[in-house]
Formats: sequence, structure tokens, C-alpha cells
Amino acid sequence: MKQGLALMALLILTGLAIAGPTGLLAWSENSQLLEQREAQIAALTDKRDALKNRVELLDPEAADPDLIGELLRHQNVVHPDELVVTLEDE
Repeated sequence: MKQGLALMALLILTGLAIAGPTGLLAWSENSQLLEQREAQIAALTDKRDALKNRVELLDPEAADPDLIGELLRHQNVVHPDELVVTLEDE
């Protein structure tokens, strides 16, 4: 009787080690999810670095004039004393 219960417990533990949520079959799925998360982290890190660079370029103490001009043109902000010159295509 005791040997049967011990054998049953051992079989259950073996089944969980193979097919459980942290078993051998879930190992490849977890590895794939880890790779996806690492790729997401790398993409977000690149995006964060780009935004950090843009913030540094927009620092009021030493703003990048090219970036400021680009933003102003993009938002159609024109100073009253500026003159807009359009060039016709030939």
C-alpha cells in the first residue's frame, strides 16, 4: 500500500516536472517569451535614447537651432517679421 502511494506520488511529480507550468515542455515557450521581451526592451531602450537626445537638443539653455527651425516649420509657426518665399517648379 505504501509503495503504491509512493509510486503514485513519484509519477505525479515526474508528470509535473515534464508537463507542468515550469516543466520541460514549457521551457522552450519560456525561452521564446524571454527573447521577445529582450527584443522589446532593446526597442524601447533605443526609443528612450532617441527621446533623451531630442530633449537635450531642446534644452532652453543651448537649443539646437536646426531642430527649433524644423519644429517651427512643422507646426506652421511664423514670426510676424518673417517672409515666406515659395519657389516655383520649372
